[in-house]
Amino acid sequence: MEENDVREKIYESITSKDTAALNNLFENMEAIDFAQAAEDLEDEDLRQVFEMLSKDNQTALMEEADDELRLRLAKTIDNDSLLTLFSHMQKDDIVDILGDFPTGRRKEVLNLMKSGDRKIITDLLQYPEESAGGLMSTAYLALNEDLTVTEGIQKIHEIGPKTEVIETIYVTDRQHRLTGTLDLRDLLSSPGAEKIVNIMHGNVIFVTPEVDQEEVAKLVSRYDLNAIPVVSARKQLLGIVTVDDVIDVIIQEHDEDMLQLAGVSSEERLNTSLGQSVRFRLPWLLVNLATAFLASFTVKLFESTINQVVALSAIMTIVSGMGGNAGTQTMSVLVRELSKNKITGAEAAKGLFKELLLGLIDGAVNGVVTGIIVYWVYGNLYLGVIVFIAMIGNMLVAGIFGFLVPLMLDKIHADPAVASSIFVTTATDVLGFFIFLGLANIFLPLLLGA
Repeated sequence: MEENDVREKIYESITSKDTAALNNLFENMEAIDFAQAAEDLEDEDLRQVFEMLSKDNQTALMEEADDELRLRLAKTIDNDSLLTLFSHMQKDDIVDILGDFPTGRRKEVLNLMKSGDRKIITDLLQYPEESAGGLMSTAYLALNEDLTVTEGIQKIHEIGPKTEVIETIYVTDRQHRLTGTLDLRDLLSSPGAEKIVNIMHGNVIFVTPEVDQEEVAKLVSRYDLNAIPVVSARKQLLGIVTVDDVIDVIIQEHDEDMLQLAGVSSEERLNTSLGQSVRFRLPWLLVNLATAFLASFTVKLFESTINQVVALSAIMTIVSGMGGNAGTQTMSVLVRELSKNKITGAEAAKGLFKELLLGLIDGAVNGVVTGIIVYWVYGNLYLGVIVFIAMIGNMLVAGIFGFLVPLMLDKIHADPAVASSIFVTTATDVLGFFIFLGLANIFLPLLLGA
């Protein structure tokens, strides 16, 4: 069902106050699809929808909604009703909601919680949102290594329904330190009297709470995990980050990289206010303006040369434009590689050498094609030769800067995707103009005499 059709049926249910129809609509589709359709509802309509849904459906909607919709939903209900919903939700989802609350209401809700729940939530709230601690869930399945298989299965019957992941069982010692993992299949297929410590896998991939979410996503992807445990400095099990949260992180990081490559804030949305959009975009545009003036001043240095050979003004943009495109290609490959792995010095040297060879080959091929066309249009052989040499030179510049800019940003622990294209394009424009016009200036007598 299309999103507009869902929204229309929601409106029909509100108008007719048909609670059964609304709940039936919700239960016959994915909660995430219903949530996306509800995002454009006015606050009053959203309040009515939420009140008409059953408690189970309210919980499902709250869990699947994005941060903004969750906050709007939470504003429609009082603290007691919110706590009732929280009792059916995972702790990490509760933390996501409370993390966006104004400080005052967050304290009110926390004070109303049971002491045990309040401690867990408070502990989770202390971690940065984009860290392993901020992502982790405390609804994991852990068994003591001294238990037998029979005792472990009995324990799973008791706590299994409250956990997010049951396929992977975490094994701890008496101090709650992580010692291994156990597949549910291995547990069910082992003799009942066997000790869990004898059938567990001792080599565990784990992270600490401070690890950045991007690094968590890399580990889960690299080792094909359905969840990764989060441990304290003493290796005590604190929680797990599940693969569904990792997928969200991957999508989020990809979106951020794509936006930052263009100098756009990842916080900006279509419905972002005009003032905020100006604040997000204007600084990078001013940086771009400064770099454009730099390119312009480079051209001005050769103004007299251009005045004598007017064709140069039409051709130089081809050279700089091709360099910018080539630089963006190199930069995109490197940013993607840096998002997956750290690049060693040897790998960087080998990669840079390859980019130089690639620039030489691409520059030569494009230079030959451009040179022939320029000779055919202007009838000037020397102009075609200059274009050929300048194209090779600017392709080499593109390879160097397209490779080094994101690499240097990564070395200083900055995001390599942050507006790299602005700096790479500046380099290819300024140096592209300088190489082309510099060559034209050197061979000016030949150009005029041709």
